[in-house]
Amino acid sequence: MSHQNEQRSDAPSSLQSDGVSDSAASLAATSTASSLTERIKRTLQMLRGTTISREPYYPDEHGSLVTFDGLDGYEEVDRYWVNAPYAFVSINHDPNANESLYYVVEPELDDYEHALLETLFEDIRDPLVYRRDLDEKDSEQVLDDALLEHLERYGADVDMRTYHKLLYYLWRAFRGYGKLDPVMHDPHVEDISCDGYDLPLFVYHDDYTDIETNVSFAAEELDNFVVRLAQHSGRHISIGDPMVETTLPDGSRAELALGEEVTPRGSAFTIRKYAEEPFTPIDLLDYGTFNIDQMAFLWLAIENNKSLIFAGGTASGKTTSMNAISMFIPPRSKVLTIEDTRELTLYHDNWLSSVTRERLHEGTDVTMYDLLRSALRHRPEYIIVGEVRGEEAITLFQAMNTGHTTYSTMHADSVRTVINRLENEPINVPRSMVQSLDVLCVQTLTRLEGERVRRNKTIAEIEGIDQRTGELDYSTAFTWNANDDTFTSSGSEVLDEIRDERGWSQQEMLSELRNRRRFLEYLWEKDITDYRRFTAMINEYYADAERAMAQIEPTEEEPEPAEAEAESD
Repeated sequence: MSHQNEQRSDAPSSLQSDGVSDSAASLAATSTASSLTERIKRTLQMLRGTTISREPYYPDEHGSLVTFDGLDGYEEVDRYWVNAPYAFVSINHDPNANESLYYVVEPELDDYEHALLETLFEDIRDPLVYRRDLDEKDSEQVLDDALLEHLERYGADVDMRTYHKLLYYLWRAFRGYGKLDPVMHDPHVEDISCDGYDLPLFVYHDDYTDIETNVSFAAEELDNFVVRLAQHSGRHISIGDPMVETTLPDGSRAELALGEEVTPRGSAFTIRKYAEEPFTPIDLLDYGTFNIDQMAFLWLAIENNKSLIFAGGTASGKTTSMNAISMFIPPRSKVLTIEDTRELTLYHDNWLSSVTRERLHEGTDVTMYDLLRSALRHRPEYIIVGEVRGEEAITLFQAMNTGHTTYSTMHADSVRTVINRLENEPINVPRSMVQSLDVLCVQTLTRLEGERVRRNKTIAEIEGIDQRTGELDYSTAFTWNANDDTFTSSGSEVLDEIRDERGWSQQEMLSELRNRRRFLEYLWEKDITDYRRFTAMINEYYADAERAMAQIEPTEEEPEPAEAEAESD
């Protein structure tokens, strides 16, 4: 990787032959003496110490920290920073193989910088590793101070370019994700997969889908990295207990496997990255997952305490959708969430979050079932369960039957599959209790015009038990048409129930739906995708719907654009 190595490999062949000339031998002796002299000088410097004038990094003054001239046989199609000015990603395409490569570029270190970094790792490790009370800003300052102190103690002769390269790699090692750090910083990456020793990592990129990277881990390096991920998440992993599902400190979900017993190609991990900013209903409209009519329907259903389940396959977006539509929950309503790995993020004042816990030492397990039983004693109005897959489902449906509004997700690809899973092992919810579920959304991950997209393919309504057949009956309120990527409405029994419960006429019901559709259209037109701002706007509607609608409707002084053009003509 260093320029010195390149120079050695390019040395004349006469110096590499068995018969070395006298002049070559003399040159080698001079070089050895020079190297020894340099080592003596540095030793004396260490004894005396140095003073380094620490400065912020300025590219124009200190030079670029990273360089990249492209890859042979590849055409670079994209390049962007993921941690400026230290790391960027280059997307390259091989036209012959028709394959793409995700290439991480970081600062290169020469031999001297490598030696300094190895020494610094040993000397700085303890002060940082054992100080968990530091936040990110404090950690950066402590690390910066420690680097300066040790370099001066070593008597190291470094410029600011080298100083900031060392600072980057120390931060990456102690407070980041090691060589995975640039990928974790990439907002375009959703999933990261490592399948074993010395194998390239793959990522799912929102523009280039599944793509191979230039990042890989050697055997011992990967074992240590997996153990470290578990430890940083407060979990234990070992050869005796080699599989762990956990949540990383940044909120990302990780599935870890250690050793070769359960994953024969070596330790492995899959990370589903956590979005710092949760998706809003406007994001779901942008991506085409729902249309505006479906979203207005869900808003009205949530406000009127209808229970929902989001079903779908892996990566179909069911948890994302559930999190987004939860922003329609009326303000000040008490909300309680229960998860085994933390994924839900609500911008809600009266929200109690709870997460399961595996037994540590002499402690006891805290299961979803335990948390759900406890939740009912908190008297929540809305209960959100990350995923139902076992005995907790009985308690969840008991909560539905006693008037609590509940939301959850399930792995299933159709309405009938959801019903079958609920009624059979290992969930075993009695059919009489399943009918308390109001709405079922089934999502899919599919391809349209060569791109992976998420669509809500069905919104179904559970209608009760058919008296003739004894089967659970349901109707379809909305259906996705794959041929033209549109949604079709088929009428709704749930809306009829809401109309009757609220004492509205049919006209009032339609007017309410129209207002919410228009309000959402306004938020969509204004691109209000920040979850704080979106929730604040929804809360304004709840506080005074007429005033909220008056603010978004055009006034006589400010006509609609089409009207304004007509007047000017």
